[in-house]
Amino acid sequence: MRHFLTLDDFTKEELIEILNIAFDIKAEIKNGIIKHRMRDKSLAMIFEKSSTRTRVSFEVGITQLGGHALFLSSRDTQLGRGEPIKDTARVISRMVDMVMIRTFKQCDVEEFAAYSKVPVINGLTDEFHPVQLLADYMTMIEHNKANHPKVAYIGDGNNMAHSWLMLASKMGFDLSIATPKGYEVDKDILNRALKNAKISAAKISITDDPKIAIKDADVVTTDTWASMGQEDEKRQREIDFRGFKIDSSLMKLAKKDAIFLHCLPAYRGQEVSEEVLEGPQSVIFDEAENRLHAQKGIMLWLDTHRS
Repeated sequence: MRHFLTLDDFTKEELIEILNIAFDIKAEIKNGIIKHRMRDKSLAMIFEKSSTRTRVSFEVGITQLGGHALFLSSRDTQLGRGEPIKDTARVISRMVDMVMIRTFKQCDVEEFAAYSKVPVINGLTDEFHPVQLLADYMTMIEHNKANHPKVAYIGDGNNMAHSWLMLASKMGFDLSIATPKGYEVDKDILNRALKNAKISAAKISITDDPKIAIKDADVVTTDTWASMGQEDEKRQREIDFRGFKIDSSLMKLAKKDAIFLHCLPAYRGQEVSEEVLEGPQSVIFDEAENRLHAQKGIMLWLDTHRS
C-alpha cells in the first residue's frame, strides 16, 4: 500500500503516471464524461488547518469519481481532545477507504500513515504541500513550461519552497529560490533535494537576491509571507520581505513568455502586485482548478496500488 506524504516518496515515472491519470480525467470531465472509478469509496478529510481549495477540490473530486467525503475538523474528532494519533488512525482507517489530512506537523501525518490500513494523503503540513505541486506541474505542462524550465521561487522558505525543491529534484528541472536572510529553506530538506538532483540532473540554486533568482525564468512563483499560524509575525515579515514583492519590474527580468503561479490565497500588494496577479502572464486560476484534477489522479493511483 502506498501513501502520498511527500513527492520524495515517488519516482519521476510514478509522478508522471499520476499526472497522466489526471489529464485523462480532466479531458473526460471537459467532454461531459464522468466515470465512477471509485464508486462508493469513502474519503475521510481531517482538517486541523482550514482551507477553501483543499476542501472543495477533494470533496468534489471524490464525488466525481463516484465516492463520497466526510469532513472532520479538529472539533469533530477525538484528536482535538487528546486521543493518540495512532488510535485515531486505527479506528478511522477501518471505516473508510482513504484519508486526507491537512495539519501542522509532518510527523503527525507520517504517524497516522504508519498505523493506517488505507492510503493517506498529505493535504498540507508546515513542511510540505505535495498535492499543490502536482497541480502546479500539471499547469506548467499545459502552458508548455515543463520541458527543462527554469523556475524561480521568491519568498518564504516554507512548505511551498520545500515542495518545489522535491519536485525539481525529481523531475530534473532548474530551480532558483530566493528568500530573505533568516527565512531560508530547511537544510535537511535542501540536502535531500540536492541528493536527488545528482540523479535527475536538476540544477538548484539558493540566493537572497530576487533579481538573481528570477533572471530568465520560465516560471515565477511565490507564496504568502505569513502562513497560517504565523499571523502574529505578519508585521515583522512585511519589513523583512521588502524587495521580495513580485511586481512588473521584477517580472521583466524573467523571460517574456514566463508564467506566474501562486497557490493562493494571495495578498495583493504584499508578495505579489495586483498588476502581475491579474496580468496576462498569470495562470493562477488554471492552477487552482488543477488541484481538483491532480488530486483525482492521486486518489485513483493510490486506490489502484492497494495490496
